[in-house]
Amino acid sequence: NTHQTISDRTISKPNKLHESIRKQGTDQNKCSKMSIKNKIVSIVDDELSTTNLFYTALRTIRGINAFGFTDPVQALEHLKMNKHDYAVMISYLRMPVINGVQLLQTVKDLNPLARTILLTAYNIDDSLLQEYTKKEIINCFLQKPIGGDQLRSEVGNQISFA
Repeated sequence: NTHQTISDRTISKPNKLHESIRKQGTDQNKCSKMSIKNKIVSIVDDELSTTNLFYTALRTIRGINAFGFTDPVQALEHLKMNKHDYAVMISYLRMPVINGVQLLQTVKDLNPLARTILLTAYNIDDSLLQEYTKKEIINCFLQKPIGGDQLRSEVGNQISFA
C-alpha cells in the first residue's frame, strides 16, 4: 500500500491515519459559528506531492489542526472518529474507491456545520456543480492548478463564513 498521511510530526504509514491542519466552518443555512480553536481542516488527494504541498500551506493557519490524506478511505475513518471537530474538508474529485463528491457528502451527513471544498484538474459541468452546491454537498469549488496562498485564502473564507 503506497498511501500516506501527513501530520505536524511525521509522514506515517496508512494505518496511522493523521495529518494536521486547522480550521472552522459554519453551515450555510445555520448562521452559527464553530469555535476555531483546534478544529480540523484536512486535505484529501491521492497524489502525495499535492497533499504535501497543500498540507504545508494549511498548517500555517493558526488555531486549526491540519491533516492530509492520500487515501480517501483513511480520511473517511478519521472523519468518523473526529466528526464534531471537523471544520473543513478539501477533497480532490477523482480518487480511487471513494470519489471527492461521495466523500464530501459523507462529511455533510456526519457534520452539517463542516465546510467542504472540491478540487479538480478537469473541467466540470456547470449544471452538475450547481446541483452539488444547491444540495449543499460542496461549499466551494477550486480548479487546479492552485497555489498555497489561494488555498489558504479560500480556507480562511470558509472558516469565517457565517
